[in-house]
Formats: sequence, C-alpha cells, structure tokens
Amino acid sequence: MNFQQLRSVREAQRRGFNLTEVAQALHTSQPGVSRQIRELEDELGIDIFVRAGKRLTGLTEPGRNVMPIVERLLREAENLRRAGEDFARADSGHLRIAATHSQARYALPPAVRDFRDSHPEVSLQFTQGSPQQVAKLLIDGEADIGIATEALASHSQLLTLPCYRWTHTVLVPPDHPLQAEAAAGTPLTLERLAQFPVITYESGYTGRSHIDDAFASAGLDLNVVLVAMDADVIKTYVELGLGVGIVAAIAFDEERDRLLRSIDARHLFADNLTRLAVRRDAYLRDYVYAFIETFAPPLTRDLVEQARVAPGGAD
Repeated sequence: MNFQQLRSVREAQRRGFNLTEVAQALHTSQPGVSRQIRELEDELGIDIFVRAGKRLTGLTEPGRNVMPIVERLLREAENLRRAGEDFARADSGHLRIAATHSQARYALPPAVRDFRDSHPEVSLQFTQGSPQQVAKLLIDGEADIGIATEALASHSQLLTLPCYRWTHTVLVPPDHPLQAEAAAGTPLTLERLAQFPVITYESGYTGRSHIDDAFASAGLDLNVVLVAMDADVIKTYVELGLGVGIVAAIAFDEERDRLLRSIDARHLFADNLTRLAVRRDAYLRDYVYAFIETFAPPLTRDLVEQARVAPGGAD
C-alpha cells in the first residue's frame, strides 16, 4: 500500500470516476491510475469501485466504508508534512485562502497587507467562490482558511469562528427619490423600499437571507430585478438606474463610489456575522495562526486551539 494508490482512489471519487481527469490531476497516465487502483483493491481483497467494462461507475459497499479511511490517511500524511515544515522552514510556506468575493474584495486587503509585511516568505493563494464552494475547498483540503458569512457553520468537519458583524446599506443614484428623503431626515422603511425595483445578492450570498426574512416578516414583496455575487456588479447597475441596490455596508466607499449615495439600512435588516473556518483535523502551521489573528485580532492562537478541542466540538 502506498500514498499514490490512496491518491488515485480519492481522486477517482472526487472527479466523478473519470480516470482521464484523475490522471491529469495526478500528472500521470490513465493506465497508471487504473493499475494503482487495482493494486490497492488486490491488497485489500475487495472491489472499491463498481465497474462497467473498464469504466468506473460508482463505489461498492466496501468502497463506501474504506473511503473515509483513505481520506483520513491522506489528511494525516499532509499534517505530518506540514509539521515537519514548521520546524524546518518556520517562516516560509504557502497559505491558501478561500473566500467569497465580498470578503476578498473589501475585508481581506488590510489583513493581507499587514501579513505580507510580517511574513514576506509566505506566498498567498486566493480562491473566490460561493459559501458552499468555500466550505468544500476546506473539507477537501484544498484551502487552509475559509472566510464567508453563509454556510460555513453548517459543516461538522469545520471549526467556525466569529470574526465581525456587519450590516447592509441601500445604494441609489444622487437624484433618486430615496436620497432626497434621506437628506430631508426621513428614515427609510421597508414599505418605502418595496416600492422600487431592487438589485442585490444571489440567494446564499452575503446575508441575502436576512434581506428576504425582513420583507417576508413585514408581509411585503421584494421586487428583485437583478442578482449578482459581486457588490461591484450590483453598484454598476444601480448607477445605470436599473434599481435600488442592497449591499454590504463595507462595499461602499464614498470616495470611490462618487456616482452613488448610501442610505443607512441597519435598522431594516438583521446583523450579519462573518466567520472564519478551518478543518478541525488539519495541522495549522504557525503562519496560519498568525494570519487568523491578523484578520481577526480577538482570535488568538490560544483561543483557536481551545476551540478545536472543546468538548462536543463547540465553536
């Protein structure tokens, strides 16, 4: 039994049993992948995969039982490698961060700047995606840290830690009726907002559920005419006059967004909580703890380590 055999089996499951894609991912040949899988099956005395001719079509019952063990062995091998690197090259390495667009664009830059100043030998890799994609990258071991507002806390494999709370704001062009009312001191209401077409985030992104909940609780229809994952896209179409924007308050910059006006909406929608997540069973190198504390100063190394071993897996 060797790690190449284990990697071949894991990648076969991850890539929908497509051995061509497995071979590309592992930088080897398709016959080589098939041989590695068959050799492991012969050693274990079981068929891990269901076959139709030479094609893999699924996992057998024994395969479903051994796959978690394969995943665990490969994760522990990676943990062992990282532990060795911590002692051999404590100040250098590679940090992989998965985040939603809003976090990568608006929340992370100051932390990245400060971290680069203190850890110049650590290279950074960013992957942007939906909250569900961020969670999957962490679970699959393809990211060290994940940052998002939605979804992360629903996965038992992940330790999720609260970072900061934030609110939504309403964006309009300077000549919009809502801006005139705000300038006159008239508070914005959901009833008034419901009279205009709305441009906001896709479902499952950046606190969208709190927007929907607020209108539903008030018995009002939310007239969404355009959705996007990206606040910059939302702002572009608000500038064109297609509707009123509802975005994360952190996404508005008065100097940069001169063609827009921001109307406070914190009283209309529930606060949102951005979370940082890591795999519970991953070995975290020293610089991972350093980045976490740079991004969210209350999350010290001691606090994170205590949370990882808390009884019942409490965050």
